[in-house]
Amino acid sequence: MTTNPEGPPLDVERILETLNRHKVDFLVVGGTAANAYGAIRTTKDFDCMAMRSDENLARLGDAMKELHARLRVGGLTDAEAQQLPVRLDAKALKAMEISTWRTDAGDFDVLAHMPNRRGQRLGYEDLVSRAVTIRFANSQVQVAALEDIIASKEWADRPKDHEALPELHDINSRRGSDPPTPSESLTGCAGAP
Repeated sequence: MTTNPEGPPLDVERILETLNRHKVDFLVVGGTAANAYGAIRTTKDFDCMAMRSDENLARLGDAMKELHARLRVGGLTDAEAQQLPVRLDAKALKAMEISTWRTDAGDFDVLAHMPNRRGQRLGYEDLVSRAVTIRFANSQVQVAALEDIIASKEWADRPKDHEALPELHDINSRRGSDPPTPSESLTGCAGAP
């Protein structure tokens, strides 16, 4: 588990188990996905992209309710954020491009899109064909292709992305120039519970 001083520690195993049990179609992205490829840099939150159908977003909302999701809002304490009236249903989740949540299993972000190197917004349907199925934190999950993760960090151009990119480029070069196959299996993850 990764400790977050502002909230509950990140429990990736619990989040994945809950999403899988609710049969949510999703991709792991962001820092957790980088960890799945072997990056040692820890992350404070779990990032995912879910298929945007009403049925799937309803399942995602149910999974998030089980994890006691509440909005993560700058300037509010967790106790104050818990008092906000929030709907966790397909309609509400579909309306949000990026939503940041705090759950009993740690911070959890849901993204509708991820940028490529040109800044084009790619959704779940654009990325899933390149995703890799891996065994991660005791679950079978789909993780966005490493090349897509690198591209999104290059586009974001934040200091934390600049720090993460050399390691990700090194991992990618050791993997070779061929994209990973969807059946590729990685086990373990730095920073995973």
